[in-house]
Amino acid sequence: MDMQPPPHITDRLLGSRSRSESSLTTSSMIRMGVWSVCYFAFYLAQQIAELMAPLLLILGLGWYILPHIVNAITTSAASADPQARDVMNHVAGTLPTHLQIGSHLITPGSLIFDGILLMAVAAIGATLSALAARNM
Repeated sequence: MDMQPPPHITDRLLGSRSRSESSLTTSSMIRMGVWSVCYFAFYLAQQIAELMAPLLLILGLGWYILPHIVNAITTSAASADPQARDVMNHVAGTLPTHLQIGSHLITPGSLIFDGILLMAVAAIGATLSALAARNM
């Protein structure tokens, strides 16, 4: 003997299943949308950091090394022509040690530090975007 529920109970069970399936679909779509936005934000931050970090490091190192190179050339050219020595001293004196842009003070050390900090941001962005992709 086959024990089946009456038709009105079967219809209610099927109706509740379809509602729960639609709510599951909606919640999973919302969840996927949130994780997609997170993935986008983390991946964008990673790309910008990967682009800017080497530029800041190279600018900072170049700015730090350039005055030392110019001073080395000036001291080695001390026995050279006095006019050439004056030109080199003038060039060495015009190299800034810092830049003030608005309320920001930019130095070679700050550019190097910012480059290293951006490399850390790129690593964190890669990690978080991988986690977001896994949760999608």
